Amino acid sequence: MQWTDDGLVLGLRKHGETGVILELMTAGHGRHLGLVHGGRSRRMQPMLQPGNTLHATWRARIDESLGSYTVEPTRLVASRLMGSALALYGIGHLAALLRLLPERDPHVGLYDAAQVLVEHLGDRRIAPALMVRFELAILAELGFGLDLSACAASGGNDQLIYVSPKSGRAVSASAGEPYRDRLLTLPAFLRDRSGVPDERDVADGFGLTGYFLNQHIWEPRGLRSPEERARFVAAGIEPTA
Repeated sequence: MQWTDDGLVLGLRKHGETGVILELMTAGHGRHLGLVHGGRSRRMQPMLQPGNTLHATWRARIDESLGSYTVEPTRLVASRLMGSALALYGIGHLAALLRLLPERDPHVGLYDAAQVLVEHLGDRRIAPALMVRFELAILAELGFGLDLSACAASGGNDQLIYVSPKSGRAVSASAGEPYRDRLLTLPAFLRDRSGVPDERDVADGFGLTGYFLNQHIWEPRGLRSPEERARFVAAGIEPTA
């Protein structure tokens, strides 16, 4: 068995005296593990850091086995990410989100979105909002997508400012007013892609995605919200007065 693909480095762990087991999020083969012989060498270590993109060839005798990787660098950004606390927390949280996906299950759209996110992880103006959108994409890929296109009560698409915690559907200002204390806030940047969201909007976005991630994914699996997420949010959002 053999295939070749591009892959984003999510992590690695030691194997034997000189090797590592490399975890990639690949474009066409999903989240995939493989052994890299000599992966702990001085030459290989800088290449195998989270956030880098590699051109990888995976080989195995049978498809079900771990197999081995040979890799070449495509885009090496890990050294830049290491210079930013926001980016380091972001790549850790990104990897944790992608590990929620079944291994070897292709998600081309998420791979592309992850590449865009990594490119901007050090930019505090852009990265937090991109992470909120990525969390929404993860929810959708796992079958728990939110419907933010129209009001759950009226069917209209104007003044959508709430989300129902039960249905995950948007609710308009007028329909939601009697129940506002029981509804989640729908930030403007998730309704309208124009403009740059402020810190309050981004905080509301993380509140929205965090609620549904806890309800549908983390808690049912016996997991807690990753520590890297809290650190990323803290690093990316200034306290509001």
